[in-house]
Amino acid sequence: MNLSGKVALVTGAGTGIGKGVAIGLAKHGAKVAVHYNRSDAGAKDTLEQIQAFGGDAIIVQANVQNNDEIVRMVKQVVDHYGRIDVLVNNAALQLNYRFFEHDESTFDRMMYTNLKGYWQCIQAVVPYMKKQQSGRIMLMSSIHGKRPGDFDVVYSMTKGGIRMLGREAAIELGKYGITVNTLEPGAVDVGKQSVRESKPFLDEAEQKRRKPGEFMKKFPMGRVGKPADVAALACFIASDESEFITGSAIRLDGASVHL
Repeated sequence: MNLSGKVALVTGAGTGIGKGVAIGLAKHGAKVAVHYNRSDAGAKDTLEQIQAFGGDAIIVQANVQNNDEIVRMVKQVVDHYGRIDVLVNNAALQLNYRFFEHDESTFDRMMYTNLKGYWQCIQAVVPYMKKQQSGRIMLMSSIHGKRPGDFDVVYSMTKGGIRMLGREAAIELGKYGITVNTLEPGAVDVGKQSVRESKPFLDEAEQKRRKPGEFMKKFPMGRVGKPADVAALACFIASDESEFITGSAIRLDGASVHL
């Protein structure tokens, strides 16, 4: 997959899946805008890793809850590179709060980041993509966009909304040569995060109840996903070879099962 000449913006690229996707796109020749909101050290690390193998990248900052900041960020990318071909909506908030642990404030923050932020980022890049009559938009959702989770109802709600946003946007934007697809990873090992305000998936009682090795029985391939696995799919979707794939929600979970 040759992505030379393409310009990609990856939101939330300072950590986890976003970092892996940004590095993967750059390895295939794309010029990458590495977005962060608070993970400035992580964004710098992503940039340094890309530059280490001769890739071309810049760092951009924005709070994706704020439309003015999103518009400024996208303009910064276009002013620097002259175009924008790929948007990977990845920046997200995951608190792992139970039903009654959420309040109006946490509900709004998750909706504004995970769903409204995606919608506003699409709105910001589409005018440039329309002029080019081409573009690739990817929305990072989750298997919990379709399958209920047992750790955060609001998180699952946002991921379900992202799935429908992708489908609806694909229908409306197809006439401009713009594809929109949703990626639905399962469990992904993202290592330690520099900034975490989320609670553990399992409380102490549940951790004690589960038998050693029980969690891994969910994964027929013997492991959870890696950011590089998601990056490989993202690179294909960003390529010219994926031209007729749009409106899809692509599950990437190693055939995991729910215990």
